[in-house]
Amino acid sequence: MQGIGIGESDFKILRAKDFYFIDKSLFIKHILDNSSKIALITRPRRFGKTLNMSMLRHFLDCNQKDSRKLFEGLKIMEQGKKYTEKLGAYPCI
Repeated sequence: MQGIGIGESDFKILRAKDFYFIDKSLFIKHILDNSSKIALITRPRRFGKTLNMSMLRHFLDCNQKDSRKLFEGLKIMEQGKKYTEKLGAYPCI
């Protein structure tokens, strides 16, 4: 591990530079399993909201070319084909 990426909120940079990262990738599973049309993510300041949204974007965005490599070794990749087939499947803004 390289160190702590203090203030870094881009998932790709955290994984590429091998910074410490607490695996919250099951958040993606929770979002995909949720059937409601709108998800409201409320947490206190500095609680990882932007990092979680970045992780979700890198997982779902069809314009991300190397997403599978970013998620190697994380819990979401162990959840089965139902979730891994969503990797890079959607356009994201």
